[in-house]
Amino acid sequence: MSPAVERFRQQLADHGTRIALRGADRQWTYAELLHEIDSRRALLHQCGARRLAIALDNGPDWLFWDLAALLAGLVCVPLPGFFSPSQQRHVLDSAGVDTLVTRDPHGFVALDFVPRGALCQREVSDPAPLPAGTAKITYTSGTTGQPKGVCLSAEAMLNVAQSIAAATAGSGIERHLCVLPLAVLLENLAGNYAPLLIGACLEIPPLAAVGMRGASQFELPAFLASLARVRPSSLILLPQQLLALVTAAEGGQPLPDSLHFIAVGGGRVAPQLLERAEALGLPVFEGYGLSECASVVCLNTPEARRIGSVGRPLAHAEVRLADDGEVLVRGATFLGYLGDPLRPGEWLGSGDLGHWEDGFLVLHGRKKHQFVTAFGRNVNPEWVEAELVQQLPIAQAWLHGEALPANVAVLVPRGEASDALLQSAVDAVNAGLPDYARVHFWLRAEQPFSEAGGLATSNGRLRRPALYQHYRSAIERLLAEASVQVQEEQPS
Repeated sequence: MSPAVERFRQQLADHGTRIALRGADRQWTYAELLHEIDSRRALLHQCGARRLAIALDNGPDWLFWDLAALLAGLVCVPLPGFFSPSQQRHVLDSAGVDTLVTRDPHGFVALDFVPRGALCQREVSDPAPLPAGTAKITYTSGTTGQPKGVCLSAEAMLNVAQSIAAATAGSGIERHLCVLPLAVLLENLAGNYAPLLIGACLEIPPLAAVGMRGASQFELPAFLASLARVRPSSLILLPQQLLALVTAAEGGQPLPDSLHFIAVGGGRVAPQLLERAEALGLPVFEGYGLSECASVVCLNTPEARRIGSVGRPLAHAEVRLADDGEVLVRGATFLGYLGDPLRPGEWLGSGDLGHWEDGFLVLHGRKKHQFVTAFGRNVNPEWVEAELVQQLPIAQAWLHGEALPANVAVLVPRGEASDALLQSAVDAVNAGLPDYARVHFWLRAEQPFSEAGGLATSNGRLRRPALYQHYRSAIERLLAEASVQVQEEQPS
């Protein structure tokens, strides 16, 4: 056990008889939490596990197995439930996973996993080499067709958790409600490790109980019911979830007065939304992070907050700007990408552009075309567009979803293709995509994307800012009409 992990275990042990975790029908003190962890750690050693994948819904068991792997010195591979089956296979095979914990072992038999008691195992004769010290491989949500594995050390993850705990220690956090999937690094570190360090109690209900369905569906009534039942002091929300919460509160929905710290991240947050939250008295604090930096890098806090910024760097991180404005980070960075022999340098380029305002980092765009949905999922539009134009009825396609709850494509039909043919083509593409990258709505283009029209370059590359300006109003109308239709279909 490394010194950082040993220190973490001792910090948990120091909380003794305090309540660490509540499930549906029982609760665990910190001492009992460590007993659960140690029993699973012994089982992992007994069966010779080396790389453990967790394919579970949110719940106490997810936390037990995750911490057991950490304390056992094994490699943990969270398997996101919102990944497509092909992406899940890619994760398991590329990471060389030999041991799996799941409620549905039959779904993994085709990948040679054999149920053995509480675990499933398989022989992996030649697992991919990992950077020394890898404790967790967290996979990005897929900026290309296959997600990329980010190798993190225990030291990096625990340094981030310690920084978050220190930054929020005076915020009155006694009970944290996990809303995001625990397979998402943000909830795993900031919503599990950090609250445990300060002796808070975790509430980890199944995702459906807090309204999460897949990667891009959110059912507000279930979320509000959990808020009323748990009365948490802290939450981590994605921008779209915060929008739903603020809108409900503005409509007269009562919220618990127990809330002290609502962190929001995973995507761009409109300053106007933060101002609306502030007007309601909601304690919302925006942050910023990257998987390659073991999650959170900057965070607004009650002591240092500026709306429109992502906060100041946490204690473990150094942040500076390159000459072109790109955000560079040093401290608690990753060990490397799985299968990539290159190692990151001292300073990590984030791909985000920003500037400073009185020590607060303000972001204003990305260097690449990748966008982040309102549910915090990364999407490379070129990936989806390439799939679309392989369909015979579609000649050109542009996908937009930055900070939106749904992705919208603008399609240039081939010849006189009807709307029905275009819809059939979209359905065919969606069938092979994870839900966060799918085309949820589409518009027929007014004209082909051309250099003459200012919507493409001479070699056919899309002029994305021009396309956005040209179709922005149409997209906003389409999403507004869809929202009204959903509300009309809701039972009264």
